[in-house]
Amino acid sequence: MSAESASAIQRNQVDLLDFIDWSGVECLNQSTSHSVANALKQGYREDDGLNLESDADEQLLLYIPFLQVIKLHSIVIKGPEEEGPKTVKLFSNKEHMGFSNVNDFPGSDTLDLSPENLKGKPVVLKYVKFQNVRSLTIFIEDNQSGSELTKVQKIVLCGTTVETTDMKGLKKIEDGH
Repeated sequence: MSAESASAIQRNQVDLLDFIDWSGVECLNQSTSHSVANALKQGYREDDGLNLESDADEQLLLYIPFLQVIKLHSIVIKGPEEEGPKTVKLFSNKEHMGFSNVNDFPGSDTLDLSPENLKGKPVVLKYVKFQNVRSLTIFIEDNQSGSELTKVQKIVLCGTTVETTDMKGLKKIEDGH
């Protein structure tokens, strides 16, 4: 993990990269030569020369499933000053969304990314809305300049895994009264 990524992560939070189910990751309207792996995968996302780019228009719709339930605390979305994302809607546990129905559902959180965010400043999310996340849908609605091309250099998801309770490890409390 780069020092920049590590410094963006809050105490007790981890980069959730290792918990992404890569076989299920999807991105609608991505350029074939500038795919989602460029912004999400370790190594690729650290290279500022690699981007996720939109294809037909400025919108992008990413679906990221996780291997286990997570709590999402914050997100880093890095991009260029002009073509970087502006309005981003996050949806927790909403599967099979497309551009035709993405506006039919209220987002779990809506972000208005600032120039500081695009340089790597994390956005702390409405933590209560992201407690038991099995998948995350990221809808990039527009970009900073209003142009037809959106570029994303890096996406980092920060949070924790949800600990499951081992019921066998619990001991019965004897009533001593």
